[in-house]
Amino acid sequence: MTASLLSGKPLAKLIQQKAQTEAKALAEEGSCPTLAVVVATEDSSTHWYVRSIERAAENAGIGCRVIDVGQDATEQVLISVLKDLSAEPSVNGIILQTPLPPGVKTQELVQYIAPEKDIDGANPLSLGLLAVGERAFAPATARAVVEMLDHFEIPVAGRNVVVVGRSTVVGKPLSLLLLGKDATTTVCHSKSGPLGKYTKDADIVVVAAGRTGLLTGTDVSEHSVVIDVGTNVLSDGSLAGDVDEASVRPVAAALTPVPGGVGSVTTALLLLHTSEAAREQSRAARTPVLTP
Repeated sequence: MTASLLSGKPLAKLIQQKAQTEAKALAEEGSCPTLAVVVATEDSSTHWYVRSIERAAENAGIGCRVIDVGQDATEQVLISVLKDLSAEPSVNGIILQTPLPPGVKTQELVQYIAPEKDIDGANPLSLGLLAVGERAFAPATARAVVEMLDHFEIPVAGRNVVVVGRSTVVGKPLSLLLLGKDATTTVCHSKSGPLGKYTKDADIVVVAAGRTGLLTGTDVSEHSVVIDVGTNVLSDGSLAGDVDEASVRPVAAALTPVPGGVGSVTTALLLLHTSEAAREQSRAARTPVLTP
């Protein structure tokens, strides 16, 4: 038996088309959805990713502004940039790209992204809203996992789902999204002990720990659907996931590839979130403010 490969590319294309349709409708109303990406690093993989966002945005008819403040930018400079973008009416979505300069902490900055423009769910307020079931933009990678499961008609309700990794970018928000879909969810982390203890009996395993080859064939069973969120850059510049594909694929029922899996859906969702944010902001601008 060999696991079926769950490619994200067809789903990413569908999501991009949806974003494009919304962007076209807004353009006909006189506005262009615009995404701002703030960069403060010379990291080559980061710049490659940002260029891929620019290309995807252009294809979808969405504006994309890259604000490169340089690798020596201070926290105050970044705060000022985020405040200005949050107040700028022509900007509908904001992403603060990592890594950041040494000593600058992401959590100190993301609170300055206006919640209505927080299209990658970075502001702690967005995570709080997700936790109580209120409307907020989930981090695009976390939502991409759920969209992949829906697209391939993989049942979630009542299923045993194990999420490996507890970051605020993927693990924590994803666990909230899965709970909202009635999954029985377990979150594993560096102190959980041997992964197989939890993942062997899981119906769905999502690996988002940032460690190459963390999940192996001995950690899964023949009914496991494995979603690999890892994007680790190897010494030769290629990408590898958190799953040891060579040992997992002969065992599991299904597996997402890296690259070509969750990552492509994530980028498409950032564009969809931007167009959705633009629509909401357009409605809010047209709604009269009632005063007593």
